[in-house]
Amino acid sequence: MNTTRIGNYRWTICALVFFATTINYLDRTVISLLKSSLEKEFEWSETDYSNIVIAFQLSYAVGLLFAGRIIDKLGTKLGYFWSIILWSVAAVAHALVKSTGGFVIARAALGVSEAGNFPSAIKTVAEWFPKKERALATGIFNSGTGIGAIIAPLTVPFIAAAFGWRMAFILTGITGFVLIVFWWLMYEKPEKHKRLSVAELDYIQSDPEVIETSEGTVAEITETRWSKLLTYPATWAFVIGKFLTDPIWWFYLFWLPAFLGAQYGLTGTATALPVALVYVMSMVGSIGGGYIPLYLTGKGWDVLRARRSSMLVYAFFALPVLLAQWAGSFNMWYAVLIIGLAAAAHQAWSANIFTTVSDRFSKPAVGSVVGLGGMSGAVGGILIARLAGKLFDHYKALGEIETGYYILFLICGSGYLLAWVVMNLILRKKK
Repeated sequence: MNTTRIGNYRWTICALVFFATTINYLDRTVISLLKSSLEKEFEWSETDYSNIVIAFQLSYAVGLLFAGRIIDKLGTKLGYFWSIILWSVAAVAHALVKSTGGFVIARAALGVSEAGNFPSAIKTVAEWFPKKERALATGIFNSGTGIGAIIAPLTVPFIAAAFGWRMAFILTGITGFVLIVFWWLMYEKPEKHKRLSVAELDYIQSDPEVIETSEGTVAEITETRWSKLLTYPATWAFVIGKFLTDPIWWFYLFWLPAFLGAQYGLTGTATALPVALVYVMSMVGSIGGGYIPLYLTGKGWDVLRARRSSMLVYAFFALPVLLAQWAGSFNMWYAVLIIGLAAAAHQAWSANIFTTVSDRFSKPAVGSVVGLGGMSGAVGGILIARLAGKLFDHYKALGEIETGYYILFLICGSGYLLAWVVMNLILRKKK
């Protein structure tokens, strides 16, 4: 056997999860890039569009509540397999829609099926990586959100221009059917995998059940029932942290092209390059955000301290988005770069907040806790979508839509510091 190749098989698994996350985000991003065309054909107001976004987010929230639990029961291999199939079918089904109500139904179907991605992905990382490598592995697969969002503006507007918007949904949606073949053939739990060396299996399973920190010891939580999980401060820290920060990413994802249109008059293919740049920066942030805690643990820091300190740094990097519109008044690219920095900060934060779950919970509980936090983040996304629709309709009527964006950027810039403070207050209440 080639022991070098087998010794790195966990990174092959990480690559599979990366591609799944890329496709997941590609499918959900398509509609934001077709917004200008669809709102003309179906005569949407900003509130209509926000309602379609909310349909996705509401079903995504409900799906997350149960997806983690289902995946914990079915196992990662089978749970991820069915999630990818179902969201690919839902993505393609957008091409059949003939009304605004049809888009609401299609987005709801996509949301509930896509909910399986992150509980499956985080559970995969927990099964295949020791704690010290999990933030880096999470950062790598989570960078797929940026790659998906990069591929979308570089392909979707051009597909729509050449073949129509329906074909844009079809061609992006069918990519999931290719991935499931590789997933089924290549994935298995480490202890059952025939291509895994004994040495790598021992390395993957080398974590103790008690975490040694500078503040004492923290026992790994082994409960799996919701009624028990909700009694732990670590669960609430994750749930509230996701509620306060996930909506910010939702806002960038669904309204960045609209912001470029409202502020600088960009539509269609003209949005491709600036949107792609923002998500290239977010990808760098995701991987870099996973590397820094690994570096700190290599310097002797305990895992929890390295995670907490890194997240504070990323929270500060999100603050400059408050100045995005002011800087953009001099040159559009200044605004794009600042928003890109904020997106990078979010992805660095995200790589670490996800990993706080596998830091403190046993592998059988990871999917359930990620599902609870994901549901909370999706609820926050619903609220920000509703706020955005109302604000933009209000200020558009006054001819001052830039004021609505200023208010949203204020929320986006300050959300991470607020979340960091709240999470640490919760965790320090009870050791």
